[in-house]
Amino acid sequence: MALLQARGITKRFSGITALDEVSVEVHAGEAVGLIGPNGAGKTTFFNCVLGQLRLDGGRVEFDGRDITRMPVYRRARMGIGRTFQRIELFSGLTVREHLLVAERSRLGTGRFWKDVVNRAAPSAEERARTDATLALLGLTAEADVPIEALSLGRGRLVEVGRALMLEPKMLLLDEPSSGLDSTETEALATTLRAVQAERGTAVLLVEHDVEFVRTFAERLTVLDFGTLIAEGATAEVLSSDEVRKAYLGGSE
Repeated sequence: MALLQARGITKRFSGITALDEVSVEVHAGEAVGLIGPNGAGKTTFFNCVLGQLRLDGGRVEFDGRDITRMPVYRRARMGIGRTFQRIELFSGLTVREHLLVAERSRLGTGRFWKDVVNRAAPSAEERARTDATLALLGLTAEADVPIEALSLGRGRLVEVGRALMLEPKMLLLDEPSSGLDSTETEALATTLRAVQAERGTAVLLVEHDVEFVRTFAERLTVLDFGTLIAEGATAEVLSSDEVRKAYLGGSE
């Protein structure tokens, strides 16, 4: 059984169909790319899976449960994590504090506001969990560095780390390489593969960097104007004439 089964997902805005009966499956531990030109409906699909948008048609199942009408926070607690196209981090907090806030959000201990005003020291268990995630992402040396002192690439890793603190079974990554140079993009891909190997986390990736997609994703689903136009093994899909025309703009 697939971990994520999104079937016939349809979403309209003011009479315009943003998604037209799009179906996507992601299996446990799998890396799947969701690609297409700007305006194809990729981020809208993410928002439908997470429950940030109400569906006009279709059904979302996760880990064997129908979550179509489930609120966002319950989906997150079931094991769906997400990063955003625009990096969402908090100035004034260190790398470690970002992960600690996420850990306390996961536990629902009610100590969140104490985190913000810096009154609650981390427990030994909290420190151990944050240290493990910092090590996995190669961020140990920067644990106590203010977030604004990091490069964009390192900031992307902090965002991934924050999502990992929620112990997701699946990560939705929305253009994680946006704004990164080739070295940072390669480092990000390497780290994400390490996360998959160690934790078995499935990844659904929206990405425009073709090389990132080619080397990271096992399968691809391609959208164009809200319609699914291709799906299958990465190499096969990227060599498709229809995909090259819609997504790559013709011949490479």
